[in-house]
Amino acid sequence: MITKRIIPCLDVKDSRVVKGVNFEGLSDVSSPVELGKYYSDNGADELVFYDITASSDGRKMFTDILKEVAETIFIPLTVGGGINSLDDFDRVLKCGADKVSVNSGAINDPSLIEKAAKLYGDQCVVISADVKRVGGVFRVFAKGGRVDTGLEAVEWIKRCVGNGAGEVVLNSIDTDGVKGGFDLEMLKAVSDAVDVPVIASGGAGCAEDFVRLFKTLDRVDAGLAASVFHFGEVKIPELKKELQKNGIPVRVTF
Repeated sequence: MITKRIIPCLDVKDSRVVKGVNFEGLSDVSSPVELGKYYSDNGADELVFYDITASSDGRKMFTDILKEVAETIFIPLTVGGGINSLDDFDRVLKCGADKVSVNSGAINDPSLIEKAAKLYGDQCVVISADVKRVGGVFRVFAKGGRVDTGLEAVEWIKRCVGNGAGEVVLNSIDTDGVKGGFDLEMLKAVSDAVDVPVIASGGAGCAEDFVRLFKTLDRVDAGLAASVFHFGEVKIPELKKELQKNGIPVRVTF
């Protein structure tokens, strides 16, 4: 049985990790280098690094802090934010990323995923979708959740996977930072529609939320969270013990 992955997320702005609610009201948390090392040493399966204002600011990702993080950790690293071209893929991969997450860049140029998958392999290309309900429809948002693209989320994600994305990160704007649990309805719609790994993001508030996620949706491969890990509300070794107790397979290092 494939083990479920637990993935902390570093939302980085001005070289600091920040966190908000529903993608708004950002507050300072910590140094991404220190936090990345902590997670690498304490049982995280992977790490996600998002430069959360690169797309909305219309700039390239800050790579100095990314290099420091990559040099400090010993787990796979996925990097996103301001990825708009093959040159951007090349730049972050050379900084130490294992996978590259693309969101607004794919919306602006849908051929980007196909070109990147052919050049670097499907396993390197992650489609990250920021999704919110609008009039009862799952809609894709761009620019860090600021702009409604009008795209229906499930069809968009299916298209990206068809073009070569090897993994999906589904960010529910509705549940982001609220700590009321993952968006199971949205995750089911997406995981039923694609045959690549789906990572749940947005809404984790306690260990039970991860248990419920994996018990309810066996096709979801990983749970991603930020603030509950950053503020010590959920510690990854304890979370994995709880998952094991509930019959959910995880990688253990303790």
